[in-house]
Amino acid sequence: MTLRIGIAGIAGRMGRLLVEEVEAAGAELAGGLRRGEDPRPLFEASQVVIDFTHAQSAARHAALAAETGRGLVLGTSGLSAEDEAAVAAAADRAPIVYAANFAAGVNLVIALAEKLAAALPAAQYDAEILEMHHRQKLDAPSGTAIAIGRAVARGRGTTLEEAGRESGRDGHTGPRRTGSIGFAALRGGQVVGEHTLLFAAASEHIALTHRSFDRRAYATGAVRAALWLKGRPPGLYSMREVLGIA
Repeated sequence: MTLRIGIAGIAGRMGRLLVEEVEAAGAELAGGLRRGEDPRPLFEASQVVIDFTHAQSAARHAALAAETGRGLVLGTSGLSAEDEAAVAAAADRAPIVYAANFAAGVNLVIALAEKLAAALPAAQYDAEILEMHHRQKLDAPSGTAIAIGRAVARGRGTTLEEAGRESGRDGHTGPRRTGSIGFAALRGGQVVGEHTLLFAAASEHIALTHRSFDRRAYATGAVRAALWLKGRPPGLYSMREVLGIA
């Protein structure tokens, strides 16, 4: 049976790419959601909804997925801790793939970040994450940068909150705190997305970089996640499960 996929934000740049990728995958486009429309009919008509809209809609869409028992692929960035808690609660009743980035390469970088961090002691190797995006992006650091930072913290047996974030350095900031994770965000032009994780020690530097040249990579990954969700039980999944690298 062909999977019916709905697209929240169908009129945007990502929405148009998602339409093309749904068709290329041989799935059925169940419909789309435009700004200001009631999302319930889309969830009721779909088996899986892909959402790349706005952080303010994430909790509501997750709740609708739970109410209707539909799958949800959530790629919206900038969610608050409360929004993420609402998504996790909805996953008790619906299968949800939530990821900061759906490009396969980025998720491999995140997996490698955790492994590198486990091997490189925080006392000797400072972790810095540099990201650049187009000038219209609203949140900083990017969701992908935060996901990389969380992976580094996991590799070191802690959390990003416990390790401490350093960002927005300006003026006399004092020395860098040992074990903290640094972030720098650049905005300009129409850069799709660039992320570099740097481990800096006194004797060597190790850099891991991913560059996105086309948003289609995100759309392809999101549709792959939607197809993977078919028949899955309720739960909160990541792209690591989708890619088989969990």
